[in-house]
Amino acid sequence: MIPDFYTHREEWPALIEQIVELLGRVSALEALSERGLELRRMNRIGSVHSSTAIEGNALSLAAVGRIASGGAVFGPQRDIQEVENAFAAYDALETLDPWNVDDFVRAHGLLTRGLISEAGAFRTVDVDVVGPAGDVLHTGSRHEKVPRLVSELLEWVASADDHPIIVSSAVHFLIEHIHPFRDGNGRIGRLWQTLILSRWRPLFAWTPTETLVRRSQEGYYSALQRSRVPEIDAASFISYMIDIILRSLHEYELQSISSVTDGGRNGGRNAAVLAVLLGDPTLTAVELADVLGTSSRTIDRTLQSLKASGLLRREGSTKSGRWIVVERGS
Repeated sequence: MIPDFYTHREEWPALIEQIVELLGRVSALEALSERGLELRRMNRIGSVHSSTAIEGNALSLAAVGRIASGGAVFGPQRDIQEVENAFAAYDALETLDPWNVDDFVRAHGLLTRGLISEAGAFRTVDVDVVGPAGDVLHTGSRHEKVPRLVSELLEWVASADDHPIIVSSAVHFLIEHIHPFRDGNGRIGRLWQTLILSRWRPLFAWTPTETLVRRSQEGYYSALQRSRVPEIDAASFISYMIDIILRSLHEYELQSISSVTDGGRNGGRNAAVLAVLLGDPTLTAVELADVLGTSSRTIDRTLQSLKASGLLRREGSTKSGRWIVVERGS
């Protein structure tokens, strides 16, 4: 039986209410947009790039986009395999049951196929989570307890009466705490939170949540650690994820507004460019064209249009600068 492992914070209900309102607005905007599928594709590419990059994958967003399109990519074979696996796992979301242990293990197998010998199997040794300096941050649960703990956790998820945003964040934390696999625990934790949220509202399968986590990666690990020390209380991590979810929906709203208000094919392209640049503001025009599967000339025209309309500006040089996406009204 899973004991209580988090305390509620008084600000959560108001923040969740904001999230629900945003979900309604974004869903309405998506229904009006002619390019909703393109935005979803861009966010999926960003999610895969971010979730694998958090774990050290060196492939660029442009390279991940080429993999999504079935194109050739030059890079470390392990990194390419890891990205292909991530796409397979996210594509399988609709077939996964968030309360089912077999599906949990199967999803891990999809994420780590060809990367580790224990793909799709609970670990059979004890593990430590080590920080950048080599210090032990956390010791995973004893390996012989892992199957029972995961089973109890997913049973708890199935019967939990808290809000899905709180429950999914709490589950994400406890997956990282148990550390049920030799490798891939971060990826499966983020995927499983997305799965639980998408069962509540399907839009969450396409929101740029992982992209926001990557942008505040230090905060992600800090929130995990604060939730373990001096004793387990996942409230800090839940608060962190609520903020990430809120900001990811604000970002999706910006993408959707751009798609609807600019209208037609150009509006969809504008929104897609903004979505990609929110994920990686260092991309060049050539790399943007690669991700979006269009010509550099088309991207140059789109960038000029976005700058002229005040939605985009450039800071720094052509080679080492970055793009700044400007929210309307700011």
